Amino acid sequence: MSTSTERLGDPSGTTADLRIPARYRHDWALFADWCTATDQHPLPAAPEALALFLREHPAAPATQRRRVSAINTVHTRHGHPAPGRSETVRRRLDAARAARLDRLAPLLLRKAADLPTTGWPSGLFGRRDALVLTLAATGMPFAQLARLRRGDIHVDAGTLVATTTDGERFCLAPEPATAASAAVAVYRRWAEIQTFLDRYPNTDLLAQHLTDPVDVEPVVLTDRQAGQPLLSPIDRWGHLPLAPQPMTAQSIAALVRDHLAGRAPARTPLPLRKQGARDDDSPVPLDTEVDLDPHYYERGVAARRHARDSLDDLADVFNEIEARADALLEELLTVLDGL
Repeated sequence: MSTSTERLGDPSGTTADLRIPARYRHDWALFADWCTATDQHPLPAAPEALALFLREHPAAPATQRRRVSAINTVHTRHGHPAPGRSETVRRRLDAARAARLDRLAPLLLRKAADLPTTGWPSGLFGRRDALVLTLAATGMPFAQLARLRRGDIHVDAGTLVATTTDGERFCLAPEPATAASAAVAVYRRWAEIQTFLDRYPNTDLLAQHLTDPVDVEPVVLTDRQAGQPLLSPIDRWGHLPLAPQPMTAQSIAALVRDHLAGRAPARTPLPLRKQGARDDDSPVPLDTEVDLDPHYYERGVAARRHARDSLDDLADVFNEIEARADALLEELLTVLDGL
């Protein structure tokens, strides 16, 4: 089989000077011509556009997979995300998988609706886990779910919309018979926790808030806040990481599996502590004299430089995690089919 390449252009100029491997020329030309005719961008192509292309060009599954492989290869060779790896296209290529996810989604949403929203620390875990289950109901891969940032979620005309780092949109619209969206309410309850911690980064105050909740007005996120992880790990005492830290794809997969199997741990209520007092009710001494190390900034810059060098290969690690998470999801769906 020839592996030669040639430059391939199109009348609109959007894919001019692309080097297309010989075995992919026909499939790419078909896709590029369709994009020109429908006023779509062939490179980079949106996952929704690729799914529409596949729907308007029905063929045998093997043919469709070959087309997607060709389009993915052209994208990755030119530095763009592969649109065929999106959930939208996966559903189009694998009807059986799409049917399993459609059966799984209502179960995930029911589990999310049953979780507590108040109490300490049950309300904290309940709000976060409810959002995890709600987003999992969209079919979003666990690796992408773990990479979501606070700024990746918004509400559009009553529909909860999550946009992944690859630009794919996952939506949860309200039920036709209801005016309010349960998914939006789930998201806002967790966003309220994050907004509260932005203002009062104190676990004891958060415990009091979840025991006797008060309204927390939503605010526009700063750039720093928008870039923070949406979903964070929580220890058994209800503490979130001091520095923003995301949940891993493996922990999200395990959490979803435990909730579906009815094995999620029950959270024992913890006593509230009075803010600003010790166990013996004596005042907490405050040290107002703080001497900073004169080499503080130099060590900080050196640590950041070292971290940057250590994380150069992080993209490959994320790709491996995504592949493992997808395998876990397929295993989970297989188990659920047997229930």
